[in-house]
Amino acid sequence: MAEYETMQSAGVGTRSAAIDEGLKAHMSKIYGLMSIAMLITGGVAFVVGNNDAMLAAIFGTPLKWVVMFAPLVVVFAFGAMINKLSAGAAQLVFWAFSALMGLSISYIFAVYTGLSIAQTFMTTAIAFAGLSLYGYTTKKDISGWGSFLIMGVIGLIVASIINIFVGSAAIQFAVSVLGVLIFAGLTAYDTQRLKNEYIQMANYGQSDWLAKSAIMGALSLYLNFLNMFMFLLQFMGSRE
Repeated sequence: MAEYETMQSAGVGTRSAAIDEGLKAHMSKIYGLMSIAMLITGGVAFVVGNNDAMLAAIFGTPLKWVVMFAPLVVVFAFGAMINKLSAGAAQLVFWAFSALMGLSISYIFAVYTGLSIAQTFMTTAIAFAGLSLYGYTTKKDISGWGSFLIMGVIGLIVASIINIFVGSAAIQFAVSVLGVLIFAGLTAYDTQRLKNEYIQMANYGQSDWLAKSAIMGALSLYLNFLNMFMFLLQFMGSRE
Protein backbone atom coordinates (compact mmCIF):
# COMPACT_ATOMS: atom_id res chain seq x y z
CA MET A 1 0.00 0.00 0.00
CA ALA A 2 2.81 2.36 0.95
CA GLU A 3 4.58 1.57 -2.32
CA TYR A 4 1.38 2.30 -4.29
CA GLU A 5 0.96 5.65 -2.54
CA THR A 6 4.60 6.51 -3.25
CA MET A 7 4.18 5.64 -6.94
CA GLN A 8 0.94 7.62 -7.12
CA SER A 9 2.56 10.64 -5.48
CA ALA A 10 5.49 10.40 -7.87
CA GLY A 11 3.10 10.22 -10.82
CA VAL A 12 1.21 13.30 -9.67
CA GLY A 13 4.48 15.16 -9.11
CA THR A 14 5.76 14.22 -12.55
CA ARG A 15 2.53 15.36 -14.22
CA SER A 16 2.54 18.59 -12.24
CA ALA A 17 6.11 19.27 -13.37
CA ALA A 18 5.15 18.53 -16.99
CA ILE A 19 2.21 20.95 -16.79
CA ASP A 20 4.47 23.59 -15.25
CA GLU A 21 7.01 23.22 -18.07
CA GLY A 22 4.25 23.29 -20.65
CA LEU A 23 2.81 26.44 -19.07
CA LYS A 24 6.17 28.20 -19.24
CA ALA A 25 6.55 27.25 -22.91
CA HIS A 26 2.97 28.38 -23.64
CA MET A 27 3.43 31.76 -21.96
CA SER A 28 6.80 32.23 -23.66
CA LYS A 29 5.11 31.66 -27.01
CA ILE A 30 2.41 34.20 -26.14
CA TYR A 31 4.97 36.86 -25.26
CA GLY A 32 7.01 35.99 -28.35
CA LEU A 33 4.02 36.38 -30.68
CA MET A 34 3.08 39.62 -28.96
CA SER A 35 6.62 40.98 -29.36
CA ILE A 36 6.67 40.20 -33.09
CA ALA A 37 3.29 41.93 -33.50
CA MET A 38 4.63 45.00 -31.67
CA LEU A 39 7.66 45.10 -33.99
CA ILE A 40 5.37 44.96 -37.04
CA THR A 41 3.15 47.70 -35.63
CA GLY A 42 6.10 49.89 -34.72
CA GLY A 43 7.78 49.37 -38.09
CA VAL A 44 4.69 50.25 -40.12
CA ALA A 45 3.90 53.24 -37.89
CA PHE A 46 7.47 54.56 -38.16
CA VAL A 47 7.67 54.23 -41.95
CA VAL A 48 4.27 55.78 -42.63
CA GLY A 49 4.56 58.38 -39.86
CA ASN A 50 7.78 59.75 -41.30
CA ASN A 51 6.44 59.97 -44.85
CA ASP A 52 4.54 63.24 -45.32
CA ALA A 53 2.96 62.13 -48.58
CA MET A 54 1.56 58.93 -47.09
CA LEU A 55 0.28 60.75 -44.01
CA ALA A 56 -1.48 63.32 -46.18
CA ALA A 57 -2.99 60.61 -48.37
CA ILE A 58 -4.38 58.78 -45.35
CA PHE A 59 -5.16 61.35 -42.66
CA GLY A 60 -5.85 64.26 -44.97
CA THR A 61 -8.71 62.45 -46.72
CA PRO A 62 -11.84 60.52 -45.68
CA LEU A 63 -9.64 57.39 -45.80
CA LYS A 64 -8.65 58.25 -42.23
CA TRP A 65 -12.04 57.00 -40.98
CA VAL A 66 -11.46 53.63 -42.62
CA VAL A 67 -7.97 53.40 -41.12
CA MET A 68 -9.24 54.42 -37.67
CA PHE A 69 -12.15 51.99 -37.45
CA ALA A 70 -10.84 49.06 -39.51
CA PRO A 71 -8.77 47.58 -36.63
CA LEU A 72 -11.86 47.53 -34.39
CA VAL A 73 -13.87 45.69 -37.05
CA VAL A 74 -11.03 43.24 -37.74
CA VAL A 75 -10.45 42.34 -34.09
CA PHE A 76 -14.13 41.54 -33.50
CA ALA A 77 -14.32 39.53 -36.73
CA PHE A 78 -11.11 37.70 -35.80
CA GLY A 79 -12.54 36.69 -32.43
CA ALA A 80 -15.73 35.42 -34.06
CA MET A 81 -13.89 33.40 -36.75
CA ILE A 82 -10.97 32.00 -34.72
CA ASN A 83 -12.57 28.55 -34.32
CA LYS A 84 -12.94 28.21 -38.10
CA LEU A 85 -9.33 29.17 -38.85
CA SER A 86 -6.26 26.97 -38.73
CA ALA A 87 -3.46 28.01 -36.41
CA GLY A 88 -1.36 29.13 -39.40
CA ALA A 89 -4.18 31.23 -40.85
CA ALA A 90 -4.92 32.77 -37.45
CA GLN A 91 -1.29 33.80 -37.09
CA LEU A 92 -1.30 35.44 -40.53
CA VAL A 93 -4.45 37.37 -39.61
CA PHE A 94 -2.74 38.49 -36.40
CA TRP A 95 0.28 39.79 -38.34
CA ALA A 96 -2.00 41.60 -40.82
CA PHE A 97 -3.97 43.11 -37.94
CA SER A 98 -0.78 44.36 -36.26
CA ALA A 99 0.28 46.01 -39.54
CA LEU A 100 -3.13 47.67 -39.81
CA MET A 101 -2.79 48.93 -36.24
CA GLY A 102 0.59 50.39 -37.16
CA LEU A 103 -1.06 52.25 -40.01
CA SER A 104 -3.80 53.60 -37.76
CA ILE A 105 -1.40 55.02 -35.14
CA SER A 106 1.27 56.25 -37.57
CA TYR A 107 0.13 59.85 -37.05
CA ILE A 108 1.86 59.91 -33.64
CA PHE A 109 5.22 60.42 -35.37
CA ALA A 110 3.89 63.62 -36.89
CA VAL A 111 2.31 64.85 -33.64
CA TYR A 112 4.81 63.88 -30.92
CA THR A 113 8.58 64.06 -30.71
CA GLY A 114 10.52 60.85 -31.26
CA LEU A 115 12.13 61.12 -27.80
CA SER A 116 8.80 61.37 -25.99
CA ILE A 117 7.44 58.40 -27.96
CA ALA A 118 10.49 56.34 -26.97
CA GLN A 119 10.21 57.40 -23.31
CA THR A 120 6.50 56.57 -23.21
CA PHE A 121 7.16 53.20 -24.83
CA MET A 122 9.78 52.34 -22.20
CA THR A 123 7.46 53.45 -19.39
CA THR A 124 4.67 51.31 -20.82
CA ALA A 125 7.01 48.32 -21.19
CA ILE A 126 8.13 48.54 -17.55
CA ALA A 127 4.55 48.94 -16.29
CA PHE A 128 3.33 46.11 -18.51
CA ALA A 129 6.08 43.76 -17.32
CA GLY A 130 5.27 44.47 -13.66
CA LEU A 131 1.52 44.07 -14.11
CA SER A 132 1.86 40.89 -16.13
CA LEU A 133 4.26 39.43 -13.56
CA TYR A 134 1.75 40.24 -10.84
CA GLY A 135 -1.04 38.52 -12.75
CA TYR A 136 1.14 35.44 -13.29
CA THR A 137 2.46 35.07 -9.73
CA THR A 138 -0.34 36.31 -7.47
CA LYS A 139 -2.27 33.74 -5.45
CA LYS A 140 -5.25 36.09 -5.34
CA ASP A 141 -8.12 35.26 -7.69
CA ILE A 142 -8.67 38.37 -9.80
CA SER A 143 -11.12 36.79 -12.24
CA GLY A 144 -13.85 38.97 -10.76
CA TRP A 145 -12.22 41.99 -12.37
CA GLY A 146 -13.15 40.79 -15.83
CA SER A 147 -16.76 41.94 -16.15
CA PHE A 148 -16.01 45.42 -14.75
CA LEU A 149 -12.97 45.90 -16.97
CA ILE A 150 -14.82 44.80 -20.12
CA MET A 151 -17.66 47.20 -19.28
CA GLY A 152 -15.01 49.88 -18.85
CA VAL A 153 -13.54 49.15 -22.30
CA ILE A 154 -16.98 49.43 -23.90
CA GLY A 155 -17.49 52.75 -22.13
CA LEU A 156 -14.11 53.98 -23.37
CA ILE A 157 -14.94 53.07 -26.97
CA VAL A 158 -18.30 54.85 -26.81
CA ALA A 159 -16.84 57.94 -25.12
CA SER A 160 -13.94 58.10 -27.60
CA ILE A 161 -16.28 57.90 -30.60
CA ILE A 162 -18.52 60.63 -29.15
CA ASN A 163 -15.51 62.84 -28.45
CA ILE A 164 -14.34 62.58 -32.07
CA PHE A 165 -17.33 64.76 -32.92
CA VAL A 166 -17.54 66.77 -29.67
CA GLY A 167 -13.84 67.51 -29.28
CA SER A 168 -13.99 68.07 -25.52
CA ALA A 169 -10.62 68.35 -23.73
CA ALA A 170 -12.25 67.34 -20.42
CA ILE A 171 -13.72 64.17 -21.92
CA GLN A 172 -10.38 63.37 -23.56
CA PHE A 173 -8.55 63.77 -20.24
CA ALA A 174 -11.05 61.55 -18.40
CA VAL A 175 -10.89 58.90 -21.14
CA SER A 176 -7.08 58.91 -21.00
CA VAL A 177 -6.94 58.48 -17.21
CA LEU A 178 -9.54 55.72 -17.19
CA GLY A 179 -7.91 54.10 -20.22
CA VAL A 180 -4.55 53.74 -18.46
CA LEU A 181 -6.21 52.27 -15.34
CA ILE A 182 -8.48 49.90 -17.27
CA PHE A 183 -5.78 48.46 -19.51
CA ALA A 184 -3.37 48.19 -16.58
CA GLY A 185 -5.99 46.06 -14.82
CA LEU A 186 -6.64 44.04 -17.96
CA THR A 187 -2.93 43.23 -18.28
CA ALA A 188 -2.88 41.54 -14.87
CA TYR A 189 -6.31 39.97 -15.39
CA ASP A 190 -5.54 38.55 -18.83
CA THR A 191 -2.20 37.13 -17.71
CA GLN A 192 -3.84 35.21 -14.87
CA ARG A 193 -6.68 34.14 -17.17
CA LEU A 194 -4.26 32.76 -19.76
CA LYS A 195 -2.32 30.90 -17.08
CA ASN A 196 -5.45 29.33 -15.57
CA GLU A 197 -6.85 28.55 -19.02
CA TYR A 198 -3.75 26.54 -19.91
CA ILE A 199 -3.77 24.61 -16.62
CA GLN A 200 -7.44 23.72 -17.08
CA MET A 201 -6.97 22.54 -20.66
CA ALA A 202 -3.54 20.90 -20.32
CA ASN A 203 -5.04 17.47 -19.69
CA TYR A 204 -6.78 17.42 -23.07
CA GLY A 205 -3.60 17.61 -25.14
CA GLN A 206 -5.19 19.55 -28.00
CA SER A 207 -2.17 20.92 -29.86
CA ASP A 208 -4.23 22.95 -32.36
CA TRP A 209 -6.19 24.52 -29.52
CA LEU A 210 -2.95 25.42 -27.73
CA ALA A 211 -1.55 27.07 -30.86
CA LYS A 212 -4.66 29.20 -31.40
CA SER A 213 -4.92 29.91 -27.68
CA ALA A 214 -1.39 31.34 -27.76
CA ILE A 215 -2.33 33.58 -30.69
CA MET A 216 -5.48 34.87 -29.00
CA GLY A 217 -3.57 35.33 -25.76
CA ALA A 218 -0.90 37.32 -27.59
CA LEU A 219 -3.64 39.44 -29.17
CA SER A 220 -5.16 40.22 -25.76
CA LEU A 221 -1.85 41.28 -24.22
CA TYR A 222 -0.85 43.15 -27.39
CA LEU A 223 -4.03 45.23 -27.26
CA ASN A 224 -3.54 45.92 -23.55
CA PHE A 225 0.02 47.12 -24.14
CA LEU A 226 -0.82 49.23 -27.19
CA ASN A 227 -3.82 50.92 -25.60
CA MET A 228 -1.92 51.64 -22.39
CA PHE A 229 0.88 53.16 -24.51
CA MET A 230 -1.51 55.35 -26.50
CA PHE A 231 -3.28 56.66 -23.40
CA LEU A 232 0.02 57.31 -21.59
CA LEU A 233 1.33 59.14 -24.66
CA GLN A 234 -1.39 61.75 -24.19
CA PHE A 235 0.14 62.57 -20.78
CA MET A 236 3.84 62.05 -21.47
CA GLY A 237 4.08 62.97 -25.15
CA SER A 238 5.75 66.24 -26.13
CA ARG A 239 4.15 67.66 -29.24
CA GLU A 240 6.18 68.65 -32.29
